[in-house]
Amino acid sequence: MAHLRVDFRSEVMDMNTSMTVILPEQKKLDNTKVVYLLHGLADNCSGWSRYTAVERYAREKDIALVIPEVQRSFYADMALGLDYFEFINCELHTICENFFGFSDKRENRYVMGLSMGGYGALKCALSTPKCYQGCAAFSSVADIEKTVYSSNDGRKKEYKAIFGNDIPEESNLFKLLEKNSDIPPIYLACGDEDPRIIHSEKMRDALKLKGVDVTYEHWSGEHNWIFWDAAVKKAFDHFFK
Repeated sequence: MAHLRVDFRSEVMDMNTSMTVILPEQKKLDNTKVVYLLHGLADNCSGWSRYTAVERYAREKDIALVIPEVQRSFYADMALGLDYFEFINCELHTICENFFGFSDKRENRYVMGLSMGGYGALKCALSTPKCYQGCAAFSSVADIEKTVYSSNDGRKKEYKAIFGNDIPEESNLFKLLEKNSDIPPIYLACGDEDPRIIHSEKMRDALKLKGVDVTYEHWSGEHNWIFWDAAVKKAFDHFFK
């Protein structure tokens, strides 16, 4: 596999940014399955490749990975900041298709993520379901209203800069689920000892009620890279048999 650190310019955000890209080497990329793999709140575009065996798992499945940098944005078009969601869910696809020759077809594009990135992955799939063939969210912060309104004062200031005074409808995953249809298959996983398991269970129930093809798995684990390493392998096995 080719392992690339790509520094490039985002016109949407009007700044330079970075991504880690992992590519199969012995094939053309115009029909390759691509996973947009999203990082968590305290991480960056290097975390997935530093702390898991995700490159080896990608090699086994012969797929490409794109791991973008979004800082602590919660994959949102921020109230007081940059348009990270438009960057991730729109501009980044075009950039990668131009750089690497990826297909723009739905059947070749997947989105996955952990914690904040699990929220981001679900937000992408629920906002523009026809763009993705599948979605996976690990230990996701799915209930953003519960997260914001139960946080401490310091974190509330950060969330206010991201979402404004009230959570907008386009950032509430459950409202997006109500509004949209043709949702792609979704894989959810969370550790039994992770407090965020209530988020995954609530999302699982809402997806089932909507009639979405959802797979939910849980096992002993916490909110850490040991769990996410196992979870991303299971997600790859689930989608890329």
